[in-house]
Amino acid sequence: MEKDVMYCMCQSDMDIKESKLFRARRNSEEKNYRSMDEFSYRVTPHNICSLKDNEIFVFGSNLEGRHGGGAARTAADKFGAIWGQGVGLQGQSYAIPTMHGGVEAIKPYVDEFIAFAKQHAELTFLVTRIGCGIAGFTDKEMAPLFIDAVDVANIHLPDSFWKELI
Repeated sequence: MEKDVMYCMCQSDMDIKESKLFRARRNSEEKNYRSMDEFSYRVTPHNICSLKDNEIFVFGSNLEGRHGGGAARTAADKFGAIWGQGVGLQGQSYAIPTMHGGVEAIKPYVDEFIAFAKQHAELTFLVTRIGCGIAGFTDKEMAPLFIDAVDVANIHLPDSFWKELI
């Protein structure tokens, strides 16, 4: 009977903290089971000057689609990004807004991008270090937004994102 009483007791704050710590450790251990070698063919090059016909340059944008600097400027100059379009596929580029708030405001656009990439397995998406330039975020802040892209074969990520994810 004593076991039943223990089972029904509410968790203390310490138990909850220990439980969260255990989950964090478990996730960290699971992360370590995968190596960079597994994903080495899916690393976005540092400097993209040209694309194959099936490749898409994924860049950080602003909602207004003013592609004036950084990777957005490259997307506009070389890969068909459209002035005034701040989200989605345009030419051989795909815009993810990063200039309108914190990472929580960016996440829905990243999720939308990942869903789009899954629907277009014929394309290869080369994700730049979105949010880590003019928007001012770090790789550590941005990379977790792409956790659902780890197992999407046609999404390539910067090596700095992979280092945070695996």
